[in-house]
Amino acid sequence: MKEKITNILKQIERDYSIKILHACDVGSRAWGLANNDSDYDVRFIYVHQTNHYLSIDPVGIGKKKDVIEIPIHDSLDISGWEITKALRLFRKSNPSLLERLYSTITYYEKFSTIKQLRKMVSDGFNAKPCMYHYLNMAKQNYQQILQSEDRNIKDYLNVLRPVLLACLIEKNNEFPPLDFNTLVDAFISKGKLRNDIDSLIKYKVTGDVHFQSTHIDSFLEKEITRLEQRVKTLHSNNAHISSDLNKLFQDTLLEVWG
Repeated sequence: MKEKITNILKQIERDYSIKILHACDVGSRAWGLANNDSDYDVRFIYVHQTNHYLSIDPVGIGKKKDVIEIPIHDSLDISGWEITKALRLFRKSNPSLLERLYSTITYYEKFSTIKQLRKMVSDGFNAKPCMYHYLNMAKQNYQQILQSEDRNIKDYLNVLRPVLLACLIEKNNEFPPLDFNTLVDAFISKGKLRNDIDSLIKYKVTGDVHFQSTHIDSFLEKEITRLEQRVKTLHSNNAHISSDLNKLFQDTLLEVWG
């Protein structure tokens, strides 16, 4: 499948006259929770030719779109962000962008841009917006569980994963690992809760869907309430990295296009 994905990405480069800098998975495969029916959620970052940026209309305005979206086909969900969009999101510590940088599955990477960007994460990381992002995701998904009479594994994982991500951000003040088992090992000790989470992981990988756990319910309710109060006390880290990101963008154009 990696070869097929790479070939599709190269065709996208030809079709759109761009260069792809990085492509990865951001779904269940990157979390270590895939089963035979899981899609390939491929996300890439790309750069246009230099002349595309030398105009009075910035990228993202009007016809100069800053995203490329390919229709879903044969379990392949592929889309990309243009580099200046990605760098602006990086400046805000956007979790979706950071998940792409730290994905456990890389399908394609060329040039030095992404490597350089990863080196800048610690200087520009802002825990507060990341925690808010995952906390809001957890709250919305948990409401769906509460309103459902038939709970399933995916519902639980869609709450448990962002809760654990928020907890690890709070604990270490850095962007956490994305592998779900690593998250669990870092925060959940042995006991009834851990046993139920281990069962949840086992059933997800084998494809079973129905699941309910009072221990996980209790943990989620407690942590969501606690995190709601904790995130209000955090101060934003307004790192001044715009000049570094501008230089990285300029260096990317030189490296890619000459």
